Parts: sequence; structure tokens; C-alpha cells
Amino acid sequence: MDIGLQERTVIVTGASGGVGRHIATAFAAEGANVVLTYRSGRDEAQKVADEIGDRALVVRYDQADPGAAEALVAAAVEATGRVDVLVNNAVAWGDMVPFDTVPDEEWTALVRGNVEGAIRLTRAVTPLMRAAGWGRLVHLSSSLVTDGVAGGEYYTAAKAALHGFSRSVAFSLGRDGDLLSNVALLGLTRTATNTHVVEQVGKIYEERSPLGRLIDAAEVASAVVWLGSGANTAVNGQVIGVTGGA
Repeated sequence: MDIGLQERTVIVTGASGGVGRHIATAFAAEGANVVLTYRSGRDEAQKVADEIGDRALVVRYDQADPGAAEALVAAAVEATGRVDVLVNNAVAWGDMVPFDTVPDEEWTALVRGNVEGAIRLTRAVTPLMRAAGWGRLVHLSSSLVTDGVAGGEYYTAAKAALHGFSRSVAFSLGRDGDLLSNVALLGLTRTATNTHVVEQVGKIYEERSPLGRLIDAAEVASAVVWLGSGANTAVNGQVIGVTGGA
């Protein structure tokens, strides 16, 4: 089934591991050119690119760097001539400690990096999508925004901010063509990089889930690809839970 991604260009931030690598390979499997970004895991990102083949481009991207968004988009355009889909997956985590003990410079950097990084990159790709009359924005978030967790105050604050941003962006872009903006809200997901977390709390989430199990990164990737594809024409400005029902 053709879902309208052949020859389109997709930027997936944070694609060197975890959910990101599965999202990147899933878009490539649909015929898209994929720009994979990493901050420090160059070798891991290159492994993903090698798996994809000629359709992949690896670019270093640090969302905390104000100039990184424009440079990333310029690299994508130079290589493929376009940007059709943006998946804001890159994230910075804080230490799980009492929130009132975190120094100002640390929590402000965490919030600003996660929020401003996604906003800057969205701003950078928007003119290309407006000009083409087609585009998909998918911002990855976490069920911790609604569930809450001690020690996650600044991470969840940043992710919650993206919910409001995406909703308003949907209204801003909706009359300019087939342009959609959504949030994919992830729960605890089984990946190759979070086995320690799954071992600690996975059983709790499995018991809460209607499926009786955790979903894995490939299942999340399928949902994200659909949201970012031409098959999706009506889901817009929404926060879509990709949690298995937990």
C-alpha cells in the first residue's frame, strides 16, 4: 500500500538509537529519504544509515545550539532538495532528583533545549512545507506529561509545552495546504536502550495495559510513520496516545 512517502524527505532527530532508529528505518521502508540526526552517537547513527542505504543522510544536530536547526535543514535541502516531514524526537533528560534542588542553570537549559530546539526546527522547515503545499510535523512526547513522575518536572514541562505549540501550529498551517501537526504521546516503550528501566518498572506498566504487555519501538514507529504520511489527511492538531492503552 502506497502511503505517499515515496521520494519525500524526512528529518528524524535523535535517530541514533531507541525509538528514533526504528522511526528512521520505517520511513525508509516506505521509500522516503531519511535525514538521521545525532548529538554524540555518530557511530550508532551511521549504523542505522548503513542499514537504510543510499536513502540515508547522517547529520550532527544539537537541539540546544541556536544555529543547529538552520544548518540541519540546509544539509537536508542540499542533499535532497526538499523537506517534507519532520519528526521531533531528540530529547534531553534531567536527573531524577527533587526538582527544587536542581540549579537554575541546569533546569533552565533542560527546558529551553527541549522546547526551543523543537520550535526552532519546526520554524526552519515550515517555509519549505508552505511552498510545497504539503508537510507533516510529528512531535514526540511522553505519557509522563499526564501521569506525572517525581523528578521529571522539567522534562514534562517541556513536553507539555510542545502540546500547545503543535495545536496552534496546526491552525497556523491548516489553510496553507496539506500541512498537519500532531503529537505522538508515548508510554514506556521497550527499546534496545532502555532495558534497565524496563527491568525496574516494566511489570507495573504491563499490568496497567489492556494488552498486558509493553509495546516496542517498531510498533511506535508504525504509528509515527502513519501520522507523517500521505495516508493521514484528517488527524491534525491532536495528541495521539501510542501507549498500547496503558
